[in-house]
Amino acid sequence: MSNPLHSSITSFFKMESAGGILLFIAATAAIIIANTPLEPYYQLFLSTPVEVRVGALEIAKPLLLWINDGLMAVFFFLVGLELKRELVEGELSDKRNIILHSAGAIGGMLVPAAIYLYFNGADPVAAKGWAIPAATDIAFALGVLTLLGKRVPISIKIFLTSLAIFDDIGAIIIIALFYTSKISLLALIVVALCIPILAILNKRNVVSNSPYILIGIIMWIATLKSGVHATLAGVVLAMFIPMRSKDDPEHSPLKSLEHDLHSIVAFFVLPVFAFANAGISFANVTTEQMFHNVPIGIALGLFAGKQIGIFGLCWLCIKMNFAQLPKGMSWGGLYGTAALCGIGFTMSLFVGSLAFEETGVNLLFDERLGIIIGSLLSGIIGYLVLNATLKKPVEA
Repeated sequence: MSNPLHSSITSFFKMESAGGILLFIAATAAIIIANTPLEPYYQLFLSTPVEVRVGALEIAKPLLLWINDGLMAVFFFLVGLELKRELVEGELSDKRNIILHSAGAIGGMLVPAAIYLYFNGADPVAAKGWAIPAATDIAFALGVLTLLGKRVPISIKIFLTSLAIFDDIGAIIIIALFYTSKISLLALIVVALCIPILAILNKRNVVSNSPYILIGIIMWIATLKSGVHATLAGVVLAMFIPMRSKDDPEHSPLKSLEHDLHSIVAFFVLPVFAFANAGISFANVTTEQMFHNVPIGIALGLFAGKQIGIFGLCWLCIKMNFAQLPKGMSWGGLYGTAALCGIGFTMSLFVGSLAFEETGVNLLFDERLGIIIGSLLSGIIGYLVLNATLKKPVEA
């Protein structure tokens, strides 16, 4: 006789929205704990020193940075795998699809950044956070989308996912160019040496994951020591995982690894990251902090900037006949999807940690206020617009 509890848990993890729900629970738990007498223990947990030493090589960081630099490298590795698959044989392999999706992603990054800089451009410290509202949290956005059930056409899901992939490419470029510390030439040489080794493994049709992961770990450590953000090592590693096995064309090492990592990232990596980074204490929040230009710029960038940028540039491309509205998607569906992209959350928190927390600057504001407010409003408006637009099931 089956265990009802076990069946319920199994059914939950099979839900498409399970990852988004866990993210919400983790973030809510962090906020609740941060506003109770447990808050000192929460901070103690995150500041726990973790050290790994092999001879002269030492990596010593608080637990929070191990999560942000280590676990998020796994997340970006998965992003890299998804990107390669989409470019090789997915939606992005068709150049006609690239135009609309890339235009939406560009608009969804430029307009939020411009809104943020309008409020904070005059402050050199605050201006560092310009990329925070440019990010989209695909897990949360898809989680909200699944609440609408079968009424959502497949074209909206594909558009949202592809847009998020381009958004992630933008985030990767931004991190590489703008959020790096002092560069270590020796460490970068080690990173550079790892790349041809990965290329040789790929060229020789090595389909076992072990050699790639070993070289990937070495490359991650070197990237961490180089001053370039360590998560980028995950993206580089993903580009060399073979798409197909020459000996067995039916087997895809990349797809198998992507499938194995998806649950780990959705049900562990991202919830742990959300729990570690979303713990805002409202005990000492002042009116000045609440209405500081940084949280206001982030909230408006995510809420208004994403809608204006994505919908506006997509509308322009379609009207100029550079692209077509995806089959099964209405203008209302496009607008609602654009609004959902204003859910920045995990990616915005991550960029915020690079811009502010890791600098060690004592700041008047807490950028997480703007991230939570902007993401919450975007999720609500996106849901309401799509709920009103998708009144009947749409056949893809």
